[in-house]
Amino acid sequence: MKPHFVLVDFENVQPKSLASLQGGQHQVRVFLGASQTKISLELAQSLQAFGPDAKYVQVSGNGSNALDFHIAFYIGRLSAQHPGATFTIISKDTGFDPLIRHLAGKGIACRRSASIGDAGKAVPPVKAPSVPKRTAAREAVRQAPPDPRLAVVVENLGNMKSNRPRTVKTLGASVRSWFKPALDDAALAALLEQLAKAGRIKVDGSKVSYALG
Repeated sequence: MKPHFVLVDFENVQPKSLASLQGGQHQVRVFLGASQTKISLELAQSLQAFGPDAKYVQVSGNGSNALDFHIAFYIGRLSAQHPGATFTIISKDTGFDPLIRHLAGKGIACRRSASIGDAGKAVPPVKAPSVPKRTAAREAVRQAPPDPRLAVVVENLGNMKSNRPRTVKTLGASVRSWFKPALDDAALAALLEQLAKAGRIKVDGSKVSYALG
C-alpha cells in the first residue's frame, strides 16, 4: 500500500485533533511556524496515536513563504523516497495550487484541503508522465546531464566555506539570489532535492548540513 502523507500548514490551519484520520493509513507532518511553540493537548494526544507516522517540522526563521517552501521541499523529498505516495496539504492558502498542478504534471498526486476532515478521502490519481517510445536512435543518445544550475549551487556553496546557510529557509533564499529570474518554489524545491539525492546536503527538520568535499 502506497503511503498517504498529510502535511498540515499549522500557521494557516490549526486542527483541534486528527480523529478523522486512522493510524496506519496515513502519515502526518505538522509544519509549525518559528513563533508557534505550543499546540493543544487534544492535538498532541491524537498525534501520539500515530506513533512514528506523525512528526513535527519546526520552521526556523520568519518569512511570508518560509513554511510554504518547507512543505514543497518535503513533498519533493518524500515522493523520491516513496514512489507512488500521495499527498494532502491542509491549508487555506491558494498559493499551493500552482505547486499542486506542477506535481500533477510530474505524476505526483497531491491536493489541498482547507479542513482536516477531508484529509482521509482518497487523493484523485494523476496520469503518469508520458514517456516517448524508445528507438535505436534514442538508445544511442546519452542521458541528459543533470540540471546545470546544480553545478552553480555547488560551486557557490563551496566558496562560502564557514558561512554556509544552516537552515532550509536561508539556503533557499541564497539559492534564489543566484539566479535571474528568481526560481519559483517548485523549481527551488526540485533543485534542493537534487542536492540531497547527490549527497551534497542533508536535511534534518529545518537544519541543513553539507558534504561538498
